Amino acid sequence: MRFAAFETSTEWCSVALWVEGEIASIEERAGHGHSERVLPMLDRLAAQAGMPLAALDAVAFGAGPGSFTGLRIASGVAQGIAYARAIPAIGISTLEAIAEESGAARVAACLDARMREVYYSALERQEGRWREVIPALCVAPAALPKPPGAGWIGCGNGFAAYGPMGFANVMPDIHPTAVAVARLAAPRLAAGEGVDAALAVPVYVRDKVAWTEEERDQERAGGRAAP
Repeated sequence: MRFAAFETSTEWCSVALWVEGEIASIEERAGHGHSERVLPMLDRLAAQAGMPLAALDAVAFGAGPGSFTGLRIASGVAQGIAYARAIPAIGISTLEAIAEESGAARVAACLDARMREVYYSALERQEGRWREVIPALCVAPAALPKPPGAGWIGCGNGFAAYGPMGFANVMPDIHPTAVAVARLAAPRLAAGEGVDAALAVPVYVRDKVAWTEEERDQERAGGRAAP
């Protein structure tokens, strides 16, 4: 099986190419430049592998939650490739990708959602797959629900933004990557879980994109800087 994977939900832009179990990848800190980088990065990987993009069997992408713009870029690229080549696509949770990237067995995955909220999920690795102990949600840091039991590691930039939030061990630099997306996608694609291009859509978790001007004014009046 040969497929491409994209992850653009944070400030990092990463692309991976899975060829018969071998993964090659490129990752760059892109800021707001994901749309200009993602396809050239894929072209570079394909050229290095000596493989035409027409040989792809599927495409995977980080589906969210995360940056609204970033999620639309990843899903749009995946949809375009899948539609043009009549191949399946599959979206992978960015929070699950954080857990996969961490190397831990119990992960509290947390991304800064702006507007003084975080995207959060608690995941536990069981029999080679991740199980959601707490499903993905958008919540204020002070209301973060703690998973039961011990040994949980907090991972993701939500911990960089808001501190440990009650977790003894945190790794705030862990972020979702295309390599993690590819590893998670491979068995699912092999099991036939890929979907039609039209169904390869982002998972936002939160519908609200930004504060209103009135809400920003209230934040400033309270002595806090609005994002």
